[in-house]
Amino acid sequence: MPVREEELRRLKDMLLKMASLVEQSIKKAVKSLTDRDSTLAHQVINEDQVINTYDVKIDEECIRLLALKQPMGKDLRFITTAMKITTDLERIADNAVNIAERALELNEEPLLKPYIDIPRMREIAQGMVRDAIKAFVEEDKHLAMDVIMRDDEVDDLNEMVLQELMFIMTQDPSTVSRAMKISYVSKYLERIGDHATNIAEMVIYMVEGKIIRHMLPEEIDI
Repeated sequence: MPVREEELRRLKDMLLKMASLVEQSIKKAVKSLTDRDSTLAHQVINEDQVINTYDVKIDEECIRLLALKQPMGKDLRFITTAMKITTDLERIADNAVNIAERALELNEEPLLKPYIDIPRMREIAQGMVRDAIKAFVEEDKHLAMDVIMRDDEVDDLNEMVLQELMFIMTQDPSTVSRAMKISYVSKYLERIGDHATNIAEMVIYMVEGKIIRHMLPEEIDI
């Protein structure tokens, strides 16, 4: 029995709701740091359970469809890709929680420096997540490729943040604890970009049937 269109639509809707919650978690987590808003940080941590629930529900639905419908071809790639995407979304949410936890710690200490590159990293990484999901829903391999190309921007900003923090620490050892916590935030955002890239790579597999993991962008021909 083939997979019905309404079943795929229900799966897609659940994934979109989960992705929307994950996006908001990224935004709120960084805002809790830049605005020194610990209440917002606690909100991110508490809402993570809702995202985890979506992760489980989507996995269960995918397994049900695989077991009962035994899909082939495009439907099979869609369902297996959805399962993998939810794993990356759940890990992105975990990184948002990690940012919120560092925010709680940093908000209790004097501000080390104005946050300039961290919000920019958040903006790019969150946009990558949003567009990777949009590429999945619209089966847009070119948008997926655009997401992959943007990962270098996040990596470059992460390197800039780390270099600046290293300089600050060498100038004043009393800043080491705060600087290390900010470096963790930068690394969490860099990982979010990596997970968005993973999703984009899976979209290209879904659309083209090509596995492009571990390939350099210039080696990818879509």
